Amino acid sequence: MQVGSRVALAGRHGAILAEVVAFTAHLAEAMAFGPLDGIGPGTVATLVNAPGLAVGPGWLGRVVDPLGQPMDSLGPLPPGGLAMPVRAAPPNAGTRARLGPRLDLGVRALDAFATCRRGQRLGLFAASGVGKSTLLSMLARGAECDVCVLALVGERGRELREFIEDDLGPEGMARSVVVCATSDSTPLMRREAAFAALTVAEYFASQGKHVLLLMDTVTRFAMALREIGLAAGEPPATRGYTPSVFAELPRLLERAGPREEGNPGAITGLFTVLVEGDDHEEPVADAVRGILDGHVVLDRHIGERGRYPAIDVLRSLSRTVPGCLQPEEAALMRRARAILALQAEMADLVRLGAYRAGTDPAVDEALRLAPGIEAFLAQRKDERGTVDSAFAALAQALDG
Repeated sequence: MQVGSRVALAGRHGAILAEVVAFTAHLAEAMAFGPLDGIGPGTVATLVNAPGLAVGPGWLGRVVDPLGQPMDSLGPLPPGGLAMPVRAAPPNAGTRARLGPRLDLGVRALDAFATCRRGQRLGLFAASGVGKSTLLSMLARGAECDVCVLALVGERGRELREFIEDDLGPEGMARSVVVCATSDSTPLMRREAAFAALTVAEYFASQGKHVLLLMDTVTRFAMALREIGLAAGEPPATRGYTPSVFAELPRLLERAGPREEGNPGAITGLFTVLVEGDDHEEPVADAVRGILDGHVVLDRHIGERGRYPAIDVLRSLSRTVPGCLQPEEAALMRRARAILALQAEMADLVRLGAYRAGTDPAVDEALRLAPGIEAFLAQRKDERGTVDSAFAALAQALDG
């Protein structure tokens, strides 16, 4: 027996699966995947195999829990899938393929100001109630991909059916797999949901598919790791997070991306990060931002003004932009950023009446064109676009 081994506990109401998380004085400490009702002194623990997930094409259109059990009403999953390990190493860095061509995300603000490439990993950083889940639903429905894998880690239970029926719809669900562990799940189940979603994505990528992985949220994955680490006796470090949290984050996030050279499959990962108290420098956000290939910031003040998605394009960036924009597109993006930055810098003076029109031609231009760029950034939930159409609309906004 070792850390990570699984045991079945013989409870009154049936076997309860648990995992060994630590050893103390030659005794194994285990945490359960479910409620411990019916467990008491003398309960028999039997070592069981952890076979992984038997993923197959029949998983498309299904909702499963982190252990691979169906959560929908469509019956058992089809047999005969490929056994995939839940805890797998990322592709070898020396033989990993490079990022692919640019990708249509379907959201104008992202396509123009944080253009993404196939196989890229992008973080969506937002506090609660700023429109993070709505933006995720726009990406799930509008982004270009062969297969969409959605991981709901520690989210509200009521959101599952709303997301499937209202946002994905029958057509979107037909190309999707949803892995769900709600907020009332145990820490092990919430942790396992993230690993299971990567496993499902890796299966379809190994078949040469382009997989869009949407995870909501990495923060609750980190919180589950913190609970497990503290229960195992780890010392709390930054804001109570244990050291193992910051070791596990790159192991999870690095599994997304291009596959080995020669395999056309790729996993484009979009990971939401719930920043606590609007603090974008909190430990998990800071660690994730350093691992991913770009970050998108959602700002509460922008949402309060009524512009959705509430993306702050001045604080958002994609590290792969230089390799996927034409020179004229890059010039458009830089000019729009400069206009928005100058308008934001002068906003207080204009509001107070301290700026007189005609004093500075650049400021006059920024004040004239910024409203058009703001209108370009606003997008309805049911709208979908492409990178080409986004830059065409941005050029029109800059023409005044």
